[in-house]
Amino acid sequence: MKVIISETPKGFQAYVAKKDLEELIVQTETPALWGGWARLANGWVLDLPAMDPAPRLPVTVEARRRAVED
Repeated sequence: MKVIISETPKGFQAYVAKKDLEELIVQTETPALWGGWARLANGWVLDLPAMDPAPRLPVTVEARRRAVED
């Protein structure tokens, strides 16, 4: 799914247009954000692509949502 990653005064934010979802990124696998998973405030976990060097924000990326484990 296409996700727009941007930076706000509160931190990184993800926007999924197809779901009309805008949430803060509250936890990441890597400090640089790219190339690992990112947990959104609503509980979704997205796999983000590796990018070196890190792109200028905002940027649209192809991300994959992980299945929720109970």
